[in-house]
Amino acid sequence: DVCYQAPGDPALAARAKELMGAAAPRLDPDRGLDHGAWSVLLAMYPEADVPVVQLSLDTTRPGSFHYALAQALRPLRDEGVLVLGSGNIVHNLRLFDFHDPQPLDWAVRFDEAVRQRIAARDHAALMSYETLGNSARLAIPTPEHYYPLFYALALHDEGEPLSFFNSTVMSSISMTSVLIGGR
Repeated sequence: DVCYQAPGDPALAARAKELMGAAAPRLDPDRGLDHGAWSVLLAMYPEADVPVVQLSLDTTRPGSFHYALAQALRPLRDEGVLVLGSGNIVHNLRLFDFHDPQPLDWAVRFDEAVRQRIAARDHAALMSYETLGNSARLAIPTPEHYYPLFYALALHDEGEPLSFFNSTVMSSISMTSVLIGGR
């Protein structure tokens, strides 16, 4: 029932593809925006007046692949492009309790462990999330909601401010958000 008609930017899409080199996905101008993109953009830009280029994620590739791909896109940030990684640190809908939103202990522990590693710039540990304790498998049963984090973290400059907001865990979902930079 929601219609978010943000304009695309074919030139920006071509530039991103160029920067990604051999790892670049094919361009598909007919594909619409995923709910992970439009739902966030709707709150940020309700008039849908900002051009949007969305990347698809290859979940068969490891976190290090996505981190490196994001680093290749670094020039876009320098050119004034907002890079938005929309996902969840903890995302397990199978265990979500719609009748009791109280945060599950393991979800809170995993969210905190990830926030600590983000703050410490321990990106290597985040890319190997499976090693972050017993709760990792519960928190990230599939990586498509977690990998977008790397597209923001890979562009975090040394000394640049980083803050968290919306650090809420509901049952088995974490909506913790990270802001890099000061804007």
